[in-house]
Amino acid sequence: MPTYSALTTLADKDSAEALAEAMENFLPEPTGIGCFEIEDGSGRHEVGAYFEEEPNDIELALMAAIYGAKPFVVSEVPETDWVAHVRRDLQPVEAGRFFVYGSHDADKVPEGTVPLLIEAAMAFGTGHHGTTKGCLLALDRLDRAGFRGRNVADIGCGTAVLAMGAAAIWPDAVIASDIDPVAVDVAVANVAANGLEGRVTCVEAMGFAHPDLAARALYDLIFANILKGPLIDLAPDMAASAAPGGYVILSGILNSQADEVTSVYTKAGFCLVSRDEITEWTTLVLRRDQ
Repeated sequence: MPTYSALTTLADKDSAEALAEAMENFLPEPTGIGCFEIEDGSGRHEVGAYFEEEPNDIELALMAAIYGAKPFVVSEVPETDWVAHVRRDLQPVEAGRFFVYGSHDADKVPEGTVPLLIEAAMAFGTGHHGTTKGCLLALDRLDRAGFRGRNVADIGCGTAVLAMGAAAIWPDAVIASDIDPVAVDVAVANVAANGLEGRVTCVEAMGFAHPDLAARALYDLIFANILKGPLIDLAPDMAASAAPGGYVILSGILNSQADEVTSVYTKAGFCLVSRDEITEWTTLVLRRDQ
């Protein structure tokens, strides 16, 4: 059975979220709806919906007009074995001492590395994206400089690869959170696959809004590999949750956005330690003022 996608863009977040919410009542009922900031620095957002039967063009046009969106582009999505596709194209990644791989590459793990198993079906946050790799490199560099994380949080954890990296090299437990319950389930599965149960706790939360996260503050290291907008929104909570002298590792930032994020965090009480670029993405390491 074919699947259909309907995609549009809007100028601002509020309109995009309102349209995405309204799409939940669309007929035929979508099998999935997404709302994402377009990562080009424009502030525009994309709304996408997926259907098991072709949606009505006239109704989509009305929805777009009501919410000020561009006309929907409807496409038939070809059936693809995505797991097989990713396994074929996704090669292991080395980031400092970390080696991120799928089970199909278990025989390629080099001696002396810290292996992190992420299955191909869970490709978001595998280390192949410049943001994840940048965060792992920053973690490795902090550890080699003598820093030891004793209370670590991974906010917006995705697959929890960053939380697992910290738990794999330091003895103390790590807490990981994500707003998406599916991502939390993926994180829990990855933690189990890497033998880190009891070392990494995974919770569903928006930012720091969870009693387990509040109970464990203040943190000496916080990861947040998300997007510019949420990172800026989180700056006050980051400052309140980071211990004096503690570090934050931030990514999901386009190179053109890094100055703005750095400025916001500097005003919130952090100082810049390092700034690294991998392709179009920047990773920032900042330290909370004493």
